[in-house]
Amino acid sequence: MSLSTPSEKSSKTAFILGAGLGTRLRPLTENCPKPLLPIAGRPIITYAMEHLRTVGMQRFIINTHHSPEKYAEVFPDGNWQGIPITFRHEPVLLDTGGGIKNIEDLIAGEERIIVYNGDIITNLPLVPLLQKHFSGKAEITLALRSRGPLLNVNIDKNGFICDMRYILKNPGVKSCLFAGIYIVEKTFLRRLTAGQIESVVEPIVKMIRENSSSAAGLVIDEGYWYDVGTIEEYNKLNRIGFSDFK
Repeated sequence: MSLSTPSEKSSKTAFILGAGLGTRLRPLTENCPKPLLPIAGRPIITYAMEHLRTVGMQRFIINTHHSPEKYAEVFPDGNWQGIPITFRHEPVLLDTGGGIKNIEDLIAGEERIIVYNGDIITNLPLVPLLQKHFSGKAEITLALRSRGPLLNVNIDKNGFICDMRYILKNPGVKSCLFAGIYIVEKTFLRRLTAGQIESVVEPIVKMIRENSSSAAGLVIDEGYWYDVGTIEEYNKLNRIGFSDFK
């Protein structure tokens, strides 16, 4: 199945999380949103955009909070390389689940969206993630990695999420790193409350309790994956050089 362009059984809108405070990167983030910090001469968030374009995304939605005017400065025409961007400001930071619920009106005509953390740089293949999602009936499918600093997402033998952050005390067959990319059916938004500050984790865990096959995961260890989380990591990535991100 080719997913180079959107189809009825695909997705054409990506929600890129751009509202975080980036406290661990201060003072760099005092007057600049973390996803707009430059890596190898370009804003971090543009690596996500480039990656998402490879699977045919036709629209980006970006949530903002801290220094939102900086996004207008970086994207004055409201697009990136011809792909339109819709910004949704959060006067109060809503966290991941709240942020997704806050764009519900913007995706009225969509069946699903891809959610992508705006502070990661990766080229892990996205097509297998989409194929995994479309082959089942899960409301949400997470991209996972076998290795990393925080292995707190557990999957069972059938590839379904059986625990997150050790809440359910279910070790499953493998503990993984959440890669910060996931596909969300719009039906999942019914589990979220408008205006509520909440992580996406708690609704997923509640969903798992109700139906063990409602949240899927796919381990994708191909490609590189960087989380720009600290000053040290930020400086290291800038030393690596642009060629390594192609």
